[in-house]
Amino acid sequence: MRVDFEKLMRVMRELALEAGEKILEIYGEEDFAVRTKADESPVTAADEAADAIISAGLRAAFPGVPLITEEQAATHARQEDTFLIVDPLDGTKEFVKRRGDFTVNIAYVENGTPLRGIVHAPARGRLFYTTPEGGAVEEAGPLAPDSPGRGVPIRVSTPDNSALRVVASKSHRDQATDDYISQYAVADMKSAGSSLKFCLVATGEADLYPRLGRTMEWDTAAGHAVLAGAGGKVVRFDDLQPLRYGKPGYENPFFIAYAPGVELKAGR
Repeated sequence: MRVDFEKLMRVMRELALEAGEKILEIYGEEDFAVRTKADESPVTAADEAADAIISAGLRAAFPGVPLITEEQAATHARQEDTFLIVDPLDGTKEFVKRRGDFTVNIAYVENGTPLRGIVHAPARGRLFYTTPEGGAVEEAGPLAPDSPGRGVPIRVSTPDNSALRVVASKSHRDQATDDYISQYAVADMKSAGSSLKFCLVATGEADLYPRLGRTMEWDTAAGHAVLAGAGGKVVRFDDLQPLRYGKPGYENPFFIAYAPGVELKAGR
């Protein structure tokens, strides 16, 4: 069942902004509890509150579409081709360290491809999303849930392979990533947290984002959709084939996000 994309993007936007407001409310507290999940990743009251807002809203608006969300382990057991997928607070480590690079991610995947998505960085005041027609924008303005601002179209860069701009993980950078990046002629190197890295490629602020580390589909689907809407691509690191969704356990292989024109080096 294909959803109404006009309704989908309206609901996604409202829920992402409402969740972002709740996250910032908790972020502003003097102290908040942090506990460790079974997979040793951190979780806070902000993750759980944002998940409650988003999952309730999506289930009410789209009752016939399966929902996969990071904070509800029971949703991970089934394997779907078409579904909604949510990371209510991507970059919890950035949140806990109060570094600001955390996002709210909501996406719609159809037949293994993320077609629509929204990435909201509440502490940065940035909001990126696909349009109902499939393009990508960054919204300008005060970002009020009930009053959409102007969507400014975004587009990937035309890369210069003699002077590439690369973005990599702030919390998960390792030697393997640095070794891979060293194969390119790099003019500028940025670090960013969460799904913001996809958005920096989507806006043309970076050309290449390689990820040689464990990620889950809820970490990447929304940013992937925004980047695709801006003309970018996301491929597997090992064979440079398109990154697909609905995999067993919703776990990703290593991948590369990039602006077309980058002369990709195959993974080893």
